[in-house]
Amino acid sequence: MAVTDRIDAMAAPLCELIGVELVDVEYEGGVLRLVIDHPDGIGMDAIAGLTREMSRALDHEEPIPGTFTLEVTSPGLERSLRRPAQFERAIGCEVAVKTRPGMDGPRRATGVLESADEDGIEVRSADGSSRVFRHDEILKAHTVFVWTPEPKSERKGKDQGVTDAPGRKVGP
Repeated sequence: MAVTDRIDAMAAPLCELIGVELVDVEYEGGVLRLVIDHPDGIGMDAIAGLTREMSRALDHEEPIPGTFTLEVTSPGLERSLRRPAQFERAIGCEVAVKTRPGMDGPRRATGVLESADEDGIEVRSADGSSRVFRHDEILKAHTVFVWTPEPKSERKGKDQGVTDAPGRKVGP
């Protein structure tokens, strides 16, 4: 069993106890990273609580030989997608998918996640074509943050000014 699978098995019940979802487990370069989420967002209390509980469990089980750094974090804007439920929540979002070596077709695909279930996903690219992936074909996948700036509003005149309270002008 891979290190990340053992850590996942240890962390999942602790996350459930704290009331957060375990999104991803990464172990690379001496850093063990647990990514957690909650529909209302992740606060420092949840991060600190899971860090404490995982530190105890890791000290007791010792699944990783040698020294490492434990990092507990929130997913940020671009979220990893690993489990079927995570893909299902991302339906309608822009995603990037990288397949395992040896799969048919290009290894990378980006587009809108059209559907997801226990078997796999369907991604529609910008050209309108769709591609279906089984979960076991996917090496990595994540949502893609698409930044769309707010349109600039037109100024009504040079003397418009800025108000800091109703009716009280601050600027020119």
